[in-house]
Amino acid sequence: MRIVILTLFLAVATYAQTPEELYVKNCAGCHGANLEGAQYTPLRKTDWRYGGDRDAMYRTVMYGVAGTEMPPWARVMTADQVHSVVDFIIARQTAPAVTKTIPTSLQSSDYSIRVETLAQSDELGSAPWGIEFVDDRRALITELRGGLRWLIDGKLDPEPIAGIPVTVQYGESGMTDVALDPNYANNGWVYISYVHALGDETTNDTPAMTRVIRGRVSDHRWVEQETVFTVPDDLHFAKGLRWGCRMMFDGEGRLYFSIGDIGRNDEVQQLSKPAGKVYRVNPDGSIPADNPYVGTPGALEAIFTIGNRNVQGIGSHPLTGDIWAVEHGPMGGDELNILEKGKNYGWPVITYGLNYDGSIVSDLTEKDGMEQPIKYWKPSPGLGPLEFYTGNLFPKWKNKLLVGAMVLEEIKLLTLGDRSVESEELIMKNHGRVRDIKVGPDGAIYALLNNPDAVIRLTPSDNQ
Repeated sequence: MRIVILTLFLAVATYAQTPEELYVKNCAGCHGANLEGAQYTPLRKTDWRYGGDRDAMYRTVMYGVAGTEMPPWARVMTADQVHSVVDFIIARQTAPAVTKTIPTSLQSSDYSIRVETLAQSDELGSAPWGIEFVDDRRALITELRGGLRWLIDGKLDPEPIAGIPVTVQYGESGMTDVALDPNYANNGWVYISYVHALGDETTNDTPAMTRVIRGRVSDHRWVEQETVFTVPDDLHFAKGLRWGCRMMFDGEGRLYFSIGDIGRNDEVQQLSKPAGKVYRVNPDGSIPADNPYVGTPGALEAIFTIGNRNVQGIGSHPLTGDIWAVEHGPMGGDELNILEKGKNYGWPVITYGLNYDGSIVSDLTEKDGMEQPIKYWKPSPGLGPLEFYTGNLFPKWKNKLLVGAMVLEEIKLLTLGDRSVESEELIMKNHGRVRDIKVGPDGAIYALLNNPDAVIRLTPSDNQ
């Protein structure tokens, strides 16, 4: 069975024969479709840490770099294919850079859509990650490298909010999501998730972990900060991967948030370890009495579900209250799930995907006591944000699900059944990595893009 699965995945991974197709298929998710950088370093540069001559680059791609996120691609590509990818990268060093453009219009089966660009890279401090509206005029936007900004009347405030805590800044770590207390109008609490370092260093050698804090924004200052969730110092890790984090409040006012597998698969199924789980706490960080592992010896009592590789989108169905989530999976393993208290979603014991280097994660795709996804995708789109449409501008989309993708740079519209996906439509494609999606108070759809970094707004065209 292992041989059959591996053969099929290798066939998918290496079907492309041109160097550009091989690069886009295997490398663009981390380094950008135009070598501009995505989750990791750009490949248009002069400073090559592991050697910039052709032979050194070949060895790096073919055999990987031990102790880093760079895997050996010999498991996926042949030697000739690796040579061709290296030649492609070298040739692009002097070729004119490709500049992505954001469209002014889109077309779906239901609507002609107007696209407005509200902010672009030169206005943003770093890649925008999360957006949350505080009222009809204003939204808060987090920036991955540590920033919080106001978006006011559709324009980005050039003055960042001061007093935000310093975050670890490497790879995909940094400042992630933002959420509002359900009683924000009265108490003003704003929640932020970020990768927190122990001590003063903020490099990839510094032990760190996802943390949730809350504070208030007074004009352009972050004040009255409180820690909502953190773990003991001995559960912080250096050189982690996939930290999360997405947050949401349910109808009862409880906060849910995710922490990815941190690259530590052996700890995901352990209740005493933070990796690969979704958590639930009260707004002040206290533990709900009915959490599934309250009183379990050694368990982190905030845990709500386990076996979640990297939940990057989470939301409550507006009609049923069910909590839907998308997981950014491995190669061929992105999932859509309904999260239920105390359930085990299987990672890494069961999966429909392989590691990025083509190696087997598990022989199993199902096992007693572990949940099956509502849907999984092959190849992986690199799923990120999730948002139910609840506005009035797009009435035909009411209660449908918007899902963003980073690797394939997409916005999808999913029509759901009770526990199924009835249809899937592509709304936007190839205009940037879709990092977050929110429905604004005006009913418009707001999206944050990375590479190029931008804030955009989707509305029906005037001629609808």
